[in-house]
Amino acid sequence: MTARTTSFSAQPPRRPSLPERRISRRLSALSSAEHGQNGAPTGSTEQEFTEEIEKIKRYEDFTTIDWVQDAAREQLRRRARRKENAGFFERDGQLGWRRKLRDSYDAGQAWIVVTLVGAAIGLNAAFLNIVTEWLSDVKLGYCTTAFYLNEDFCCWGEDTCDDWHRWTSLWPVNYFLYFVFSIIFALTSASLVKAYAPYAAGSGISEIKCIIAGFVMKGFLGFWTLLIKSICLPLAIASGLSVGKEGPSVHYAVCTGNVISRFFDKYKRNAAKTREILSACAAAGVAVAFGSPIGGVLFSLEEMSSYFPLKTMWRSYFCALVATAVLAAMNPFRTGQLVMFEVRYDRSWHFFEVIFFIFIGVFGGLYGAFVMKWNLRAMAFRKKYLSKYAVLEATLLAAGTALLCYPNMFLRIDMTEAMEKLFLECEGGHDYDGLCDTKNRWSMVLSLLFATIMRTFLVIISYGCKVPAGIFVPSMAIGASFGRMVGILVQTLHESFPHAKFFAACEPDVPCITPGTYAFLGAAAALSGIMHITVSVVVIMFELTGALTYILPTMIVVGVTKAVSERFGKGGIADRMIWFNGFPFLDNKEEHTFGVPVSSVMTSEVTSLPSSGLNLRALESIMSQNKYQGFPIIEDRTTKALIGYIGRTELRYAIDRAKKEGFISPDAKCLFTQPDSTALQTPSTAAPPVTFDAIASVSGQQNVDFSRFIDPTPLAVHPRLPLETVMELFKKMGPRVILVDYRGRLAGLVTVKDCLKFQFKVEAHETSRDDSILDERQERLWDVISRAADWVADKVMSISGGRLKLGGSARSPGLLQSETMDPRDRLEPIRASRHAILDGTEDEDTGVELQDR
Repeated sequence: MTARTTSFSAQPPRRPSLPERRISRRLSALSSAEHGQNGAPTGSTEQEFTEEIEKIKRYEDFTTIDWVQDAAREQLRRRARRKENAGFFERDGQLGWRRKLRDSYDAGQAWIVVTLVGAAIGLNAAFLNIVTEWLSDVKLGYCTTAFYLNEDFCCWGEDTCDDWHRWTSLWPVNYFLYFVFSIIFALTSASLVKAYAPYAAGSGISEIKCIIAGFVMKGFLGFWTLLIKSICLPLAIASGLSVGKEGPSVHYAVCTGNVISRFFDKYKRNAAKTREILSACAAAGVAVAFGSPIGGVLFSLEEMSSYFPLKTMWRSYFCALVATAVLAAMNPFRTGQLVMFEVRYDRSWHFFEVIFFIFIGVFGGLYGAFVMKWNLRAMAFRKKYLSKYAVLEATLLAAGTALLCYPNMFLRIDMTEAMEKLFLECEGGHDYDGLCDTKNRWSMVLSLLFATIMRTFLVIISYGCKVPAGIFVPSMAIGASFGRMVGILVQTLHESFPHAKFFAACEPDVPCITPGTYAFLGAAAALSGIMHITVSVVVIMFELTGALTYILPTMIVVGVTKAVSERFGKGGIADRMIWFNGFPFLDNKEEHTFGVPVSSVMTSEVTSLPSSGLNLRALESIMSQNKYQGFPIIEDRTTKALIGYIGRTELRYAIDRAKKEGFISPDAKCLFTQPDSTALQTPSTAAPPVTFDAIASVSGQQNVDFSRFIDPTPLAVHPRLPLETVMELFKKMGPRVILVDYRGRLAGLVTVKDCLKFQFKVEAHETSRDDSILDERQERLWDVISRAADWVADKVMSISGGRLKLGGSARSPGLLQSETMDPRDRLEPIRASRHAILDGTEDEDTGVELQDR
């Protein structure tokens, strides 16, 4: 009996056109590159080539990227392109102009992308600065000559401004209008975020760290997220909420890079290349937020990127440079400053002030530890009780913030404007709203103390609400108010005892203490304390002032802050949010000593696939019963000799492709290894063409060949290898899974999730605490909120005569229930749980497995 092959080609043979012949060359090169042969042309079509590139490298949502496999596929693509270029573009041994042009374009794509991205980020930053300033000022008054001008532009170049008017001459009416504007801005921002882009809420830094490390969150860096973030960020800041735009600046910058890079094939199909662009965009986002391009590059290196080679540093530098240059050209403040709180100091500091600098550094460390602890508790309460009421929560927070902040001059105005005043020196007879008035010094100290305490409380409860919200500027504003208070007290001490030996370095009749520098150092301390970053903070603050003389005080303050912060736990607010949400992220900055082998952590009961003897029906049954992202290939169930590893996406694609080519029996045999005859081929022998067709053997039995999708050299370790070494492999190489074999036999496998589960278990054992008291207090707080909501609903209904009904109990149907009537709100619990899915295997309705740690 002769062998017969069943073909499932959908089209009859015909003479290929020129484009098809080019595609055939590409496919031939691809096959040759994969098999190491000069290869015969394959029977593939253009559609197959396109689908393979698109589908094989498409990662499912909430999974991790296998950087090892991604790099291997990129090498195959490069080899295929080289062979294609060699066969198509060379003429008589000389490189054709089209080959040179294509090579130049391919090499320069990265610089084209970072240039376009940097320009777009700079333009967006200028737009946001202008809109934010106008919205913040319109709460207080309006310009009679041009309504679209903010207070600074309306009163440009004038000491006394007659064109800027408060809304009324009555303080209570202005208070009420300030309150109404805050509610409108917060309500609009939260509603747009909830309706169109839930991922636009928050800062985004913790998620971006995970995405750059390889975690897939589809839509988080999409166009809608970019659009809604850009629209809602000025509204959220102008609402008066204690949130900043610097963290969201990183998010919209990375979104911009992701959207623009999608138009280039080099980045559309390569996650590793895209990661380099995202790191550069993060640097540009910080650069335009602080006017600090070098600080932005260092921030991306220190905080954002787990993989930062030299070429990424250069591209980050160039992207930050372009973004900053465009922002400077736009000149949104018409002062030449890139940010509002940029300042220059002419005075120097004295050595005896180091004591007070250390005190400010201690405050920064304590502030960071305090805010992170209580903000995480507020986030837990929000996630448990308020997840369905995102819009109402943001609106009520804005209303409460407006009521509390309007009476205080430092809380009433925008935080960047407040820092601008707090950083200034007292000279030239300027008063700066009483900051330099020596007669009202003690009232100013009390006002600054109240602003520090109140802003800290508001940051704790506001950061994490469902509007675009950062924590950089709020923390800097808190540190600036505290530092200015300390500076005023030190200045008062010097004026009270001018001849004391402690102040012997001060010159007579010359200002000795500059309270503005204390505010500046306090801002640096608070920023370092909340983010746990050091070098980038020093550089950012230097670029803000341009004063070399204050680098040493800044380093002292940041160093003390770092030392104090480390006493209360490692990792800044972004790292704590990663931990809180359960994202699969191994921090390079953490060092562990567990003292256990990987066998103590690995999964021993592994669902594996035998290399032969498995039919298509059984394979599809295994895939439907398990959500694993890949399966080890073993020789048979008895020996468990490890042969390789195959991903779920590759399996699904190969099966769908085979079915698409024609009828295939469920009893078709699945082959995961090449026939023995291929091993006898010599280098001069052309490899057989690889197809997705089901091949009928001599016996008439159909076979489906998956061998081309097998990774024959998966990363495998010995069971006795220390867990710390395995975690370093995950951090440095970035595989999705590491197999564990003993003398060639599969013993288990380990993932990032397994390492994190063990780490959380150890940490919970070392720092065990009883959370029942905290849960009880949260329940009492929710009971108070529920009763207050019921009371408000009853009062509104009685005042309106029953025409306006807000509802009954907030525990079931009631005032808070009204927000959940929107059909989109039914997706909110799923979205919330998705934020915590580790590898796509958890149930969306029940939440993440690590959520209870």
